[in-house]
Amino acid sequence: MWVLLRGGYPLRILLSPRGEWMGRRGLPRNLLPGPPRRRYRKEALPALEAPVLPVTATEIRQYLRAHGIPFQDGHSCLRIPSPFVGSSQFKDQTGVTTSFSLFIDKTTGRFLCMTSLAEGSWEDFQASVEGQGDGARADFLLSKAPEPEDSEEIRRIWDRAIPLWELPDPEEVQLARMMFGLTKVTDDTLKRFSVRYLRPARSLVFPWFSPGGLGLRGLKLLGAEGQGDGVHYEETTIPRPGAYHNLFGLPLISRRDIEVVLTSRELDSLALSQSTGLPTLTLPRGTACLPPALLPYLEQFRRIVFWLGDDLRSWEAAKLFARKLNPKRCSLVRPGDKQPRPLEALNQGLNLSRILRTALPAWHKSIVSFRQLREEVLGELSNVEQVAGIRWNRFPDLNHLLKGHRKGELTVFTGPTGSGKTTFISEYALDLCTQGVNTLWGSFEISNVRLARVMLTQFAVGRLEEQLEKYDEWADRFEDLPLYFMTFHGQQNIRIAAQDYIVGAFRKFATDNSCHVTLVIHPRKEDDDKELQTASIFGSAKASQEADNVLILQDRKLVTGPGKRYLQVSKNRFDGDVGVFPLEFNKSSLTFSTPQKSKARLKKIKDDNGLVAKKPSSGKKGAMPQNS
Repeated sequence: MWVLLRGGYPLRILLSPRGEWMGRRGLPRNLLPGPPRRRYRKEALPALEAPVLPVTATEIRQYLRAHGIPFQDGHSCLRIPSPFVGSSQFKDQTGVTTSFSLFIDKTTGRFLCMTSLAEGSWEDFQASVEGQGDGARADFLLSKAPEPEDSEEIRRIWDRAIPLWELPDPEEVQLARMMFGLTKVTDDTLKRFSVRYLRPARSLVFPWFSPGGLGLRGLKLLGAEGQGDGVHYEETTIPRPGAYHNLFGLPLISRRDIEVVLTSRELDSLALSQSTGLPTLTLPRGTACLPPALLPYLEQFRRIVFWLGDDLRSWEAAKLFARKLNPKRCSLVRPGDKQPRPLEALNQGLNLSRILRTALPAWHKSIVSFRQLREEVLGELSNVEQVAGIRWNRFPDLNHLLKGHRKGELTVFTGPTGSGKTTFISEYALDLCTQGVNTLWGSFEISNVRLARVMLTQFAVGRLEEQLEKYDEWADRFEDLPLYFMTFHGQQNIRIAAQDYIVGAFRKFATDNSCHVTLVIHPRKEDDDKELQTASIFGSAKASQEADNVLILQDRKLVTGPGKRYLQVSKNRFDGDVGVFPLEFNKSSLTFSTPQKSKARLKKIKDDNGLVAKKPSSGKKGAMPQNS
C-alpha cells in the first residue's frame, strides 16, 4: 500500500501483499479459437459502480436479528436458511433446525447459497430480504456460463486433451511422468481427479467443475520445460487468474469430511490423496492469495492443515491464510529438508501421514520462547534471498541497497514538487506488480484514469496514442495484472497530529497484515539549492521514525539543468545499506532507468551534492553504500 501526504494532505495509498501473476502463455496458436485478444464495444462497457460501504460482523448479526432470520456463527462466515430455496424454510420461526445453506462472509458481507448457487454482495442480500429485487435473477448465479470466448476455448482444449495413460507411445507417457514428477502417482489417482494431458502443449490439464456437477467452468494448464538440470513449470488458467476460483479436488469432498489438507499445487494434492487417503484441496493461485469467495466451501472443516511448499514464502502464506480461516482450527506443516513438498516427499519414499502429524498449530499465546522461534530463525538464515524480498527488474541498483521489497515493512518516499515522484513510484510499483505482487493504489491527488494511463504507457514502454491499433493487446495484458485502484479523489485537510496517527495506523496495518505500505509524502518547503534530507519530510519526525525505509528523489536538475536526478536511500532498517544511484527519464515511455555510470560520474554526483559515500564494492555498479 502506498500513501502520499502533501503538506499534511494524504494523497496516495498502495497495498502490495505478495502474489503470483499467471497469464495465457504457452498455448499453441491453433488451440486458441477466434481472435487472440478481446474486443470491446462501447455500449458493452460496464457502468461505474457506486462505492460499497463497509460492513461489520456485528452489523450483519443485528440486521439478521431485526428481520427474524436465525443464524449460526461459523469460523469465517455466518450461516442462515437460504431465501433462494423456498419461503417456507426461510420464515420458519419454530426453532426447528432448518437448512442453513447460505453463507455470509463476516468481513465483506458477500453471500453464497450452497443449494441454489446464488451469490452477491451484502446490498444484494438486503434487497432480496426486503423484497426490492429478485434474488434468483441470473446475475446472482455462481454457476453462470463463462464468457463465450472462454467457454469455446475451454471446451476445445478439454476435448483435445486425453488421459495420460491413453497416449499411444509408452515412451511419451514415461517422459511426461518424469517431467511432472508423476512416476509414483497411479493412473487411478489421475482418473479420480479427472486429470488429462494436452499433447500439442505438453501440459497437464486440471478441470474446474461447477458445484453440483453443472458443467465445466474452467481449466488450469501446467506446462513443463527442461531448464538446465531442473524443470521449469508454467501455469495458464482459463478464465484469467482473477476469475479462476477453482478449489481443485472439491467434487471429491463429502459433507461428512471434517478435516482437509490445503496445498498450493494440484500435483501435491494428487500425492497427498493417494498416500494418506485424506481429503485434499488446492488453492487456485497457490500462495498468492485465498479468495474470499472460497471461504464458504471451507466452513465444514473442523481442522485445516496447510502444506503449501518447502520455502519461507509458503510458510508465511500459510500463517496469513490461517488467520483468515480462524487459526484455532488450522495447523501448518513447517518447511524443511525432511518435510519437502508432498509430491517430492512421495517420490523420496517419505511417510506423508507422519509428516502431517508433525504439523504445528497456527494459534498460540501472545508470548513465545526462543525454542518456539528457533526453526523460524533458522529458516531466515537458510533463505537469505527469500527473506530479502522481491527484487526489482527495472531498478537493479535499488536491489543493491534495499535488497528487495519485503512484506510487513513501511516505506516513506519523498521528493521536490515536479521532480517526477508520481511517475517514478508508478514504475516502481508496476515493476513489482508484473512479478505478481498484489497492488492497491489510492490517490487524493491524481485521478485513476490518468494514473492508469501512465502505468499502461510504462507497461508498454511506449506511447500508445501513436499506435492505437495495439491498445487492446496491451490493455488485455495490463488487465491481467493484480492491480487495483481506490475510488476516492480530492485533497483533504489533515493536521500534523492526525498525520502522526495515520502513519502509526499504517505502520500497524503493515505489520498485522503482512503487507508492504508505501507512503509518498511531500517535503517541507526548502531552498532550491539545498538537498532534501530525512528531516525534510513534512510533519513531525513520526514518519521517518516509523519507516523501515526512506527513499528521496533528489532533483538537482531544477537548479543545474538536466541530468542531475537520482534516487537516495537514506534509511534501510533491513541491513543498514544506504546510498544513491542516478536516474534518467525517458519521456516517450514515461520510464526511469539506472544507467551504468563511470566512477568519475559517481564521484561528480558525490562532489556536487556533498555526499559522504564509500567507494562502490564489486558487483554494485551505480550504487554507493553509505554509513548510516
